Amino acid sequence: MPTQTRVYNWYISLVAAACMVLYGYDASVYNSVQGSKNWVAYFNSPSPNMIGLINSVYTVGAIIGGFFFGGPIADYFGRKVGMGTGCVLVIIATFVQTFSPRGSIGTFMAGRIIIGFGQGIALVSGPIYIGELAPSHIRGKIMSFWQLFYSVGSFICFWVAYACSKHIEALGEWDWKMTVIFQILVPTIILALLPFMPGTPRWYLKKNGDIEKARNALRRVRDTDEEVDAELMEIREALEFEKEISSSYSALWKDPSVRKRLMIAFVLNAGQQITGQGSLNSYSTKIYQKVFLDPQKIMLINALNATCGIIFTLNAVWTVDRFGRKFLLIVGGVGMGLCMLICASVETQTPTSASGAKSQPVSIAIVFLLFLFIFFYKPSWGATIWIWTSEIFSTNVRAQAVGMCAQMQNVANCIVNQFFPLFLKKCGFYAFYMFAGINILLALFVYFIVPETKQVKLEEMDTLFGGQNHIEKGANIMGYPSRETSMAAQGGQHGDEISEVKGMGQQANKTAAHHTEYVNPMRHG
Repeated sequence: MPTQTRVYNWYISLVAAACMVLYGYDASVYNSVQGSKNWVAYFNSPSPNMIGLINSVYTVGAIIGGFFFGGPIADYFGRKVGMGTGCVLVIIATFVQTFSPRGSIGTFMAGRIIIGFGQGIALVSGPIYIGELAPSHIRGKIMSFWQLFYSVGSFICFWVAYACSKHIEALGEWDWKMTVIFQILVPTIILALLPFMPGTPRWYLKKNGDIEKARNALRRVRDTDEEVDAELMEIREALEFEKEISSSYSALWKDPSVRKRLMIAFVLNAGQQITGQGSLNSYSTKIYQKVFLDPQKIMLINALNATCGIIFTLNAVWTVDRFGRKFLLIVGGVGMGLCMLICASVETQTPTSASGAKSQPVSIAIVFLLFLFIFFYKPSWGATIWIWTSEIFSTNVRAQAVGMCAQMQNVANCIVNQFFPLFLKKCGFYAFYMFAGINILLALFVYFIVPETKQVKLEEMDTLFGGQNHIEKGANIMGYPSRETSMAAQGGQHGDEISEVKGMGQQANKTAAHHTEYVNPMRHG
């Protein structure tokens, strides 16, 4: 039976994960409005290049927000402020897009830039907040909801769009405006809940050295005082060592271990978007128009796709901490590659009717294969990339590094989505052969390069990449015996006990014996 603190840990993590609903909704809303004849007429039938540009300016806003503002805001003002700032900007941008003057595609694009900027900021703070408050042995499960909520955003958007498509005569131009303005719902809810959530202990200690606030935050999400004291000590030891390194952007390049992580994470995050999922999210309406003629049928398929996306992402909850990150990424990459290969072959090697549609069996096969692609993508390159990226960096560079890595998704997305509409128009489903090859290459990259991070403590992550253990180094700097030294003195009796959960009490007793004055700030005067 889960404890009250564990339930609360899940609750605050899910609120933070709801930032991903913003991303999922907006990635789908532009896809949806492209299927509205009223939207096309309202903005004077944009060309394929303009369609790509409207999508690209969103990613440019996200890149600027994530690269240059997300990290500093999360570090200086806190993770909660970062999420709140992003939500406010999304609400403002939603109104700008909804009430753009007729024919003013520039105003609509300005709203897209602002919404991308806001999401770029929120998507840096959200996974950091979850990673810094979740216990390591369930961190993967909780972080899997980050990608799940992307699917929730798509789910809401596509079903709203489908409902509006059923009442076009009554709604008129509001068939697309209703889809756009509905985006204010989730950021409003997040803004209402954020003030009542704790900050992260790592931020309290790193920013102001506020031990009491850090301890109070941990008490709200840990079951015992022993767990709180043990984790608080480990965080402080790690931060003490990190002070000796650097907390600026230069640390990303000076430390070979961090530099290695950054390069691997860049490839994985860019790879997430060039699997083909980024193009499917943005242009599935255009893709299905090559197979189906009925706009409502396309809207329904998009809505069902988003629904299945939620179900498929739930697979990450029970697989990511059981089988590990690396296994999921390899299986997902191979599975997606085969789906794209077969899908491209089925569409390009079968006849098209005079009306421009495929036969019913071929259409069903294509839809099935694209749904199967989502089945492989969601728990692997969808959820697991976010989990892996948010947990591999140490506190001194985490906000900057996660922000930069997350925006590599938008860099890749911007490049691919700019040329994909034209590519699709000229080459059709032959474009999918490219995605098939990319996915196989990504699976090979993970197999040979990416280490497993399952159930590794955040403060000990550096050792996987050839770096130093921040807890041990911090303890040495402060003049306290390391855990290895203490264990050796006791004959190694507790070596197997210092684990994620069972070892909390033992570790707390050891640290209390050596560091009583240090843990209790009142004794410092």
